[in-house]
Amino acid sequence: MAASPVTPENTESTENTEPAGDAPDYPLTRECPYSAPGGTAGLHADGPLQRVRLYDGRTTWLATGPAEVRALLSDKRMSSRSDFPDYPVLDERHLHMRGTREMAKEEDGGFAGALFGVDPPEHTRQRQLLIPHFTARRIAVHRPEIQRIVDERIDAMLAQGPPADLMPAFAAPIPMMVVCAFLGVPYEDREHFEKPARDLFDPGRADAAMEELSGYLARLVGERRSELRGGLLADLMDDRVAGGAMAVDEAIQFAFAILVAGTVTSTSAIALGTLALLDTPGQYAALRDDPDLIPGAVDEILRHVSLVEQLARVATEDVEVAGQVVRAGDGLLVSFAAANLDPSVTSHPGEFDVTRPPDHHFAFGYGLHRCLGHNLARLELEIVFRSLTERFPGLRPAVPVAEIPAFNDATVQKLLAFPVTW
Repeated sequence: MAASPVTPENTESTENTEPAGDAPDYPLTRECPYSAPGGTAGLHADGPLQRVRLYDGRTTWLATGPAEVRALLSDKRMSSRSDFPDYPVLDERHLHMRGTREMAKEEDGGFAGALFGVDPPEHTRQRQLLIPHFTARRIAVHRPEIQRIVDERIDAMLAQGPPADLMPAFAAPIPMMVVCAFLGVPYEDREHFEKPARDLFDPGRADAAMEELSGYLARLVGERRSELRGGLLADLMDDRVAGGAMAVDEAIQFAFAILVAGTVTSTSAIALGTLALLDTPGQYAALRDDPDLIPGAVDEILRHVSLVEQLARVATEDVEVAGQVVRAGDGLLVSFAAANLDPSVTSHPGEFDVTRPPDHHFAFGYGLHRCLGHNLARLELEIVFRSLTERFPGLRPAVPVAEIPAFNDATVQKLLAFPVTW
């Protein structure tokens, strides 16, 4: 008889706290802001599954092979809940943010959070409620609106004249405006949600930011219901909530998750993708001269910059992977950065080349938790890079690339500023 699956409540920490021997330290440090750490290829060369040492001396599993990544992320025995004792924590600061990051704690009414830190069958139910709103056909309807948003930001940059900081002028506002339009949230209210959305990644501000953002959305679907401008949030309230398939609090949590996830990652993809194009000889010019390359270039940008280098999981039962057994309760990291360097994904692991797009990259994840908004993100990035290369043919960094400040808090790689001229 198979052993009963473990849960956070019946699991004690078993992770190794002894000296880790030859286990490499993890996460690795980036030498280039728009490329995975140089040591990533070495991790991959050491085998598809190994132990790595975390900041506190504990060790955890790391999966680097594409086949292993696909198998693990499709396996219902791998939990995304961060309240397991051996859930891998990559930075001490994250210990103060776990309630914010998981968004999966049981609430008084029994609601278990939204999408990211929820396991099947609850996660399956949530995705089934949202998937019809994220199909390629439904997302394509937003193309004119996204194009208008991008054109307006470019018009403003051109009117102001060079130089400009691409972050506040372009990379940050576009994803926020797109997601607001998609949800039906008034962008004029941005002072109520832009800063809280950023502060969710600041340990000292995370709890207050979650309260502010949740409170704003609750007011919007309550006393300010008439101000919703169509979009997903109004659809959920009119259809799912009114029909009894969804609670109001759940609709708020979905909007919360989409507002945060759909802005932070897209902002970094625009900024880091532009930097990679400008800093790699011939790449920006290739897209300027041949816009038909742009759909494939988006895939190459996402593969190469590795915004999210890894995801954390915990085994709820023993799982055999690559000839080894990940025991029930063991933490595990799934490395997208390493899998994206495999020859089955790209013909040029150490290079950035928009003329050679990858096959089946992992930038949107895989399996049970594959990014729900991938169609929206892809459309947005295609419009951004097509418009940018067309209307700024001479775009270039205004300072040496080494002086452009970057930051990685072990969640998403970011630029803090990006001075450009043209």
